Amino acid sequence: MQPNDPFMEPPRLPRGFVAAGRGVGLKAQGNDLALFLSRRPAAAAALFTRNHFPGAPIILGRQRMRRGRLQGVVVNSAYSNVATGEAGLEDAREMARLAAREFAGFLGQESEQGQGAEALEDQVLVGSTGVIGRPLPMDRIRNGIRGMGSELDSDPWPAARAIMTTDTRPKVFSLQVGDAVVTGVGKGAGMIAPNMATMLVYLFTDAQVEVPELQAALQEASRQSFELLSVDTDTSTSDMVVALANGEAGEVDHRAFVDALTSLCTRLAEEMARDGEGATKLVRVLVEGAVDPSEARTVARSVVESPLMKTMAYGADPNVGRILMAVGKCVGCRIRPERVDASIQGVEVIRGGRSVDFDEARVRELLGGDPVEIRIDLGVGTARGRALGCDLTAGYIEENAAYASS
Repeated sequence: MQPNDPFMEPPRLPRGFVAAGRGVGLKAQGNDLALFLSRRPAAAAALFTRNHFPGAPIILGRQRMRRGRLQGVVVNSAYSNVATGEAGLEDAREMARLAAREFAGFLGQESEQGQGAEALEDQVLVGSTGVIGRPLPMDRIRNGIRGMGSELDSDPWPAARAIMTTDTRPKVFSLQVGDAVVTGVGKGAGMIAPNMATMLVYLFTDAQVEVPELQAALQEASRQSFELLSVDTDTSTSDMVVALANGEAGEVDHRAFVDALTSLCTRLAEEMARDGEGATKLVRVLVEGAVDPSEARTVARSVVESPLMKTMAYGADPNVGRILMAVGKCVGCRIRPERVDASIQGVEVIRGGRSVDFDEARVRELLGGDPVEIRIDLGVGTARGRALGCDLTAGYIEENAAYASS
């Protein structure tokens, strides 16, 4: 942990939450099945992918989120349960039923509200991530879930490892807000681009937050974090961001809660960019002086998603003309070339739409670090926008050229 870092070390689940992770043979090695449980029903909010081919867990999740209450989550990796038809939906429902039995057993057959396994099932959300188009190996999942209830505890790491696919490391972070804790567990390394929500992220808090306020807070936090993130411009079929608030810590200041949730989501988004498939560094782009925020975000995304900009970051190559190219191709935006300025890590490299003399060796050195920060001023307004991404390396091609065969 860095000095003045507000994140808790080690991170932990908030009061009333437990989790478990197991390896059940879905992946070649490591954990691949996770359970998360709130000891009491929790207020719930969610954002789901807008891809036209949503996975069965997304379809089921949209139905179950209408009530705004959840108590548990079951997640598998390696298989996305996408393009699997009605059979895939039934598999997702069965996963929820199996998890509900484990949850009910952990809770002593009944929840605090007198609910048994059958009633709990409707409060279990399902998540799946992995290869598209392959049916779930339900025999392995059935056998794997059995007995997981006895492994539920306050340690989030086994479950965080279980939801990983091509991630190189688990992602868990916690923040204190008043007497409450907000913890995020996420995965995501490829097929990531802004479109309502990105990757799999599960956010847990013991703060007391009602459903409308929780949904609004999640949307605000996502707009300032996950909606800025693009690893490879592709929007997954399985993306979900889910927040559960069980209220065990009581009420907290609402603005402080939203700020903490936003900070947590930003940290998760940046770590996902940094851990993008084949990536070696995080890239941040800030665009200022735009006519409106939408155009600022468009330009920022154009820069962070450009393959030439991404390879420039990877190779630490100060070919700053690529910045002008990435800005200039935003033909629907109001841009005056003679007003565009840009800097890399605080070093001015473009002024008035032209390259300036700069210390090339110094800029190479800065581009070789992590993160790489690029700042662009369009000079035509006062609006700002940001984007998060990563460099592009041969590792990305190697990872995805044989993804379904690995």
